[in-house]
Amino acid sequence: MSGLLLVALVEFSLDDPEGSRRYEDTALALLGRHGGRVERRLRSTDGWTEVHLLRFDSRAGWEAFQADPERRALRAALGDAAPTARVIEMRDV
Repeated sequence: MSGLLLVALVEFSLDDPEGSRRYEDTALALLGRHGGRVERRLRSTDGWTEVHLLRFDSRAGWEAFQADPERRALRAALGDAAPTARVIEMRDV
């Protein structure tokens, strides 16, 4: 498969885990407008961490998703309760 493959390790906020989950649900729904899709979404058994396998048609799509005003407004509304994520670029082997 071509495009940009990413893994996101998402840690939910201890202050508002439900808000973090709602943010992820809403933000992931925006991927399609930027040529992105969720290939896999996993949640830890303790419910505090998610792993997302994401694919974008291009790096420009990923950058557009990061800059998406709706996504940024959602994140700003959560403030310190927003989830944190480490995103790693991957390749198929």
